[in-house]
Amino acid sequence: MAMEEFDIDWDYLLERLERFLDLGEEYLHERLVEEPGESPAPETTAAFRWISEGRRGWLEGVSYPDLPDHADLIGIDRALKILHRNTRQFLHGFPANNVLLWGERGTGKSSAVKGLLAPYAEQGLRLVEVHKEDLYHLPAICTRLRAFLQRFILFCDDLSFDESEVSYRELKALLEGGIEARPDNVLVYATSNRRHLMPERLLENTDAEEIHPEERVAEKLSLSDRFGITLAFYCMAQDTYLAIVRHLARQRSLPLETADLERRALLWARGRGARSGRVARQFIDDLSGRLALQALGVPPNPA
Repeated sequence: MAMEEFDIDWDYLLERLERFLDLGEEYLHERLVEEPGESPAPETTAAFRWISEGRRGWLEGVSYPDLPDHADLIGIDRALKILHRNTRQFLHGFPANNVLLWGERGTGKSSAVKGLLAPYAEQGLRLVEVHKEDLYHLPAICTRLRAFLQRFILFCDDLSFDESEVSYRELKALLEGGIEARPDNVLVYATSNRRHLMPERLLENTDAEEIHPEERVAEKLSLSDRFGITLAFYCMAQDTYLAIVRHLARQRSLPLETADLERRALLWARGRGARSGRVARQFIDDLSGRLALQALGVPPNPA
C-alpha cells in the first residue's frame, strides 16, 4: 500500500516523539545521577568533592584535606573578618550570603575558603568542592545535601566562563532566580580572577548589530550580582609580601639574617613577575630545600 494513502499528521507525530525523548532524558538523568556506592557520612567526614562521569555523579570524601591556617594569611584581615562573620551566621541558622572572592592570583582567595574548615568543622561546617564543568549537577547535589543536618559550603574555585559556556545558568539559578529554593543548609563560596566572571569586550559597548547592547552586558553582570558579598583581593604591596616571607621563615627557623632573606625574596619575586602569598611560599619552599641540601653537604648541581 502506498504511503500517500495514509492520512498521517506528521506535526503530531514529531511532537509526540520529542515528548518521548524528553521523558527518556529525564529518566536517564534521575537514574544516572546516583552514587555508585555508599557515600561517606557528613557526620564523620568534613571535606568532599563532587565526582562525575558523564551524567553520573556522587560525593567522594577527602581523606587529607588542605587546611590552611588563617593566621598565615597576612594582609587580608578585612576579607577574613567578613568571611568568618558570614560563616558564623550560616552555622547558627541565621541569614547569610553567598560569597565571591575575586582578584589577583595567589593572594589567598582559595586558602581563605579552605581555611574555614579547621575552626568550624566541629560546629557542623562541611566543604564540597564542585568543578566548573560539573555545575549542571547542582540540582542533584542540592537535593542530596538538603536531607542532612550539617551546613555545606559549595566551593567553586577559579571560576570564570567563556561566552560559549552555558553551565553558569545552573549557578545563577541556585544563587537566586530558580524555581526551586536553595536549601537552607547550602551556601556557595566561589573564587575568581574576574570580578564579573564572564569576559567583557569593548565591542559590546559599540556593537551596531544589536539594538540594545546594554542588555547583553547586563546578562554578563547578572551572575556576579547574585553573590551577596564580594571580597576583593588586590595586588600585594612589597611590605606585605616581605612580612609574609619573614613569617614563613620564622616558622621554619631558617638561619638567615633578615636583610639577606628580604634581598633574596625580592629577587625571587622579580623573577616571577609578581608579589603574592603564593610567590612568598614558593620562595620559602625553594630556600628551605636549598639550605637543607647545603646542610647535608650535597652539591646543588650534579658534577
